[in-house]
Amino acid sequence: MAHERLSPRQKMIGMMYLVLTAMLALNVSKEAVEAFKKVDEGLTVTVANYALKNNLIYNEFDRAAAENPAKAGKYKTTALQVKERANEAFDFIQGLKIQIINEADGPENTAVKGNEVIIKEVKRFDDSNIPSQILIGSDENGKANDLKAVLAEYRQFLITTLEGKNPVAEAALKKSINTDDGKNKDGKIERWENLNFQTMPLVAVICILSEMQLNVRNGETEVLNYLYSQIDASSFKFNKLDAIVIPNSNYVTMGSDYEALVFISATDSTKTPVITVGNDVLSLDETGKGIYKVRASSVGPKKWGGIIALTAPDGSTKNYPFDASYVVGEPNVVVSPTGMNVLYTSIENPLDVSVPGVGPDKIKLRITNGDLSIGKVKNPSGQFFRGNWIIKPITPGQNVEVFVTADINGKPMTFAPIPFRVKPLPKPIAIFAQKSTGSVTRQDALAQQGVFAILPDFDFELTYTITGFTIFYTEKGMDIEEPSTSSNFTPKQKQAMQLLTRGKNLSIKDIRAVGPDGKTVELNPIILKIN
Repeated sequence: MAHERLSPRQKMIGMMYLVLTAMLALNVSKEAVEAFKKVDEGLTVTVANYALKNNLIYNEFDRAAAENPAKAGKYKTTALQVKERANEAFDFIQGLKIQIINEADGPENTAVKGNEVIIKEVKRFDDSNIPSQILIGSDENGKANDLKAVLAEYRQFLITTLEGKNPVAEAALKKSINTDDGKNKDGKIERWENLNFQTMPLVAVICILSEMQLNVRNGETEVLNYLYSQIDASSFKFNKLDAIVIPNSNYVTMGSDYEALVFISATDSTKTPVITVGNDVLSLDETGKGIYKVRASSVGPKKWGGIIALTAPDGSTKNYPFDASYVVGEPNVVVSPTGMNVLYTSIENPLDVSVPGVGPDKIKLRITNGDLSIGKVKNPSGQFFRGNWIIKPITPGQNVEVFVTADINGKPMTFAPIPFRVKPLPKPIAIFAQKSTGSVTRQDALAQQGVFAILPDFDFELTYTITGFTIFYTEKGMDIEEPSTSSNFTPKQKQAMQLLTRGKNLSIKDIRAVGPDGKTVELNPIILKIN
């Protein structure tokens, strides 16, 4: 297939987009904004058309792989990887559009219906603060940074898939999915994120994001065309027949059903195979595929197999044996308190990640707003558990999003991101004689060595060290005040406390402590009555 060319309609939309961007930068008129909405509608329609076109190409891959799996199978597998990566990038951009509109017009707006954006229904189309807050943010933590990474990774994946054999398509991808920094109107180098989104009105940002979605789909088409051109479907010849077993899953739980499709990879619509497992003949669906179904009644690995018999053109019967296996596990359920998804800054937060039926060595993680490392938990043999991770969030108040990718049956599957709220470490409580308020006997008070800090009812074992405090009390009309620069009483403080009498108040103030993050915090004073 030739290099993808834009239709006259697509060229017109692109030209209108450039003109309107310039007009909007000049703050021309509301009519220009309305025209921008029409451009976005045109982009949305074009994106939908690309999706339909790409689906037709995927159908061609299915047909070619069915005719000759040895020749077309690997290209179909690569095409499905392209589809997965394209959908991931497209959905990420769509999520940004929905977030911006929901933030601007409120969650009850009429511009967002499910996963669809209706640009005409947007109310605050000229808002330039919310898009910048979400995409640019502060300290370069805006989501445009994640968007840039997603597009750059997607572009590199597509270019790698081209294998250096299509320089024209490669150049087009570098141009259409460009994330390089550039010069602003003053001729100075500026970050890609700021060039595209800084102080831009909402309607312009949505239109820019729609154009990026169009480029994502167009890049998908470019690579699909290249892959399909490698198959040479017109020369397909059936010279080998293989028995194929495709289970719904290789992992089932006890009490559930194991189900698999069993079929010949190349079939003749005028003939139907006879598939037997043991003494049972499997029923066939309308496409000639046999369906094997058995109740899992015990745990452990299971093996099964049979014979696929097909009548050859000369009237003889050809038998093709097959075998397969699956594993039956115990039923399990995972209950997660999603409202408690909280991580704390400045400390190592442990996180266990598992996907049912997938080994921990086939699970990968990436996060936003934090540092990620393998956990330090060991099993009895001294090896690290692969399902244990450590997260250190960076910015409190900004969510950490955990992206999990699992290798399922040889294909990477990325799950929806899981958000965690980020909070600063709680403030500890200073105690003296195990108390922060109330009363204490004179004997217990004199027996204490100093002041300590605790975090009651906190799930992490954290240590706060007292770095200073002052005792204060009044005796015989005199104010007695003695400081300490550690957690222990000084000799002068111990000598002064010998003057404590019953009925008087002992105050410990100016209490300072250092936590695991190395920051000094001021703690509430302790006021105790001497009994």
